[in-house]
Amino acid sequence: MKEIRKLHPAIGTRKLYFMLQPFLTGHKIKMGRDGLFDLLAAQKMLVRKRKRRIFTTQSQHWFRKYKNLIKHMEIMRPNQLWVADITYYKIVSGYVYISLITDAYSHKIVGYHLADNLEACNNIKALEMALRTLKSNPGSFSLIHHSDRGLQYCSKEYVRILKSKHIAISMTEDGNPLDNSIAERINGIIKQEYLSHYTIRNKTEAMKILAKSVAIYNQKRPHMSFDLQTPEKVHQLNLPIKKRWKNYYKKQSVNLQPD
Repeated sequence: MKEIRKLHPAIGTRKLYFMLQPFLTGHKIKMGRDGLFDLLAAQKMLVRKRKRRIFTTQSQHWFRKYKNLIKHMEIMRPNQLWVADITYYKIVSGYVYISLITDAYSHKIVGYHLADNLEACNNIKALEMALRTLKSNPGSFSLIHHSDRGLQYCSKEYVRILKSKHIAISMTEDGNPLDNSIAERINGIIKQEYLSHYTIRNKTEAMKILAKSVAIYNQKRPHMSFDLQTPEKVHQLNLPIKKRWKNYYKKQSVNLQPD
């Protein structure tokens, strides 16, 4: 059990089983995936799913809303499409709000920020972090930023930054979570597989743990849809992706679903 906690405190069991293979083989331990599920269940170490209760999107505003540009889009490379979203998390002192920007091809989190309010300036900080990861002007390779129609993403300053970098703006057209499914999925992973295993007392602690969690997610968490490669490796090496997930878009040809 110490080896499991050392390897990863909150990763899904299927991926954990894959990551434990060198240790199990080296110690001549015979254990199937179902056996690992049973062991973790007995030790109360299985990841628990939690339901969303707070709405972070306020779309009833006067700012301009943009069309959905990604309905028929096939993702072929990193930095072709970024998906952005806001989620909440309960800590001891109240709620914090997490802004994430994820590359749709590699599923690498390229920008993030945490705050105790939903002001647009917090999303801008996540965007500025994401922009610092680029080696050249995004206008030279056609980058799209996709989000919901929330006030934060429609604000004048947020839109101004995107336009100044020649980044195309795309937004969901209704409340269907499939319109921003990758962002929704990454939100759940960060909260359920990482943050939920800490007792976080305040915003300062929350930001430190979020930074640590994002680093582990990007650099160590294997994805089923990437032949169990990490987001960082797929992003940096531009590895080819084989589609290994269900397509929920019944009438469209879209390769944007999460692993």
